[in-house]
Amino acid sequence: MRGWTGAALPAKLGAPVRGAGGQATMGWRIVERRIGKAGGERQQIARQREWNQRYGEDLWAVGYVIDGVFVRQLDALDSVYARSYEQHFTDHPGDLAELIALARVLRNPHAEATTGVDLQVPAILEYLRRHGLALQGREVVDIGTWHGGASHPISVRLSPLTIACAIEPAKTLEQFWQQRKCLAVWEDAVSP
Repeated sequence: MRGWTGAALPAKLGAPVRGAGGQATMGWRIVERRIGKAGGERQQIARQREWNQRYGEDLWAVGYVIDGVFVRQLDALDSVYARSYEQHFTDHPGDLAELIALARVLRNPHAEATTGVDLQVPAILEYLRRHGLALQGREVVDIGTWHGGASHPISVRLSPLTIACAIEPAKTLEQFWQQRKCLAVWEDAVSP
């Protein structure tokens, strides 16, 4: 997946690690909130270079604060993005049936046009894989839109601009993903 990289450590969620006396000895500290979209590859590389210089290579991560814990973006793909599509298909089984019957291939026109990050197509394909389902149609179906255009009506219904966020249903998936995104720095000797 293209997108933000960074913070090779720790691999687990960002809850502080507790020392012998119960005192936090290391953890993630949020340094920037609402950092916006990843952008195209050039913008991503430039921002990553800036963060490496400012905070240290592999000492920062992009993610979300969920239930008071920093969750790296790669981990949130499953707990937020994939879960939101799963909830949508549970609530709207007709959309799932239509997609399977119509599509041979899924594509994200916005990501293709901008060299941006495609999250919705992998999330949907992973849902299908987990449930032993396969696309059976003959069409290339857009998931989302580009400049107001979409290949099929279901393209709009399955857009992250319209899918409800599973962990914050008052927001669309796209609203949550962009508005709640933050940058955190790994620190040793964090106070409790």
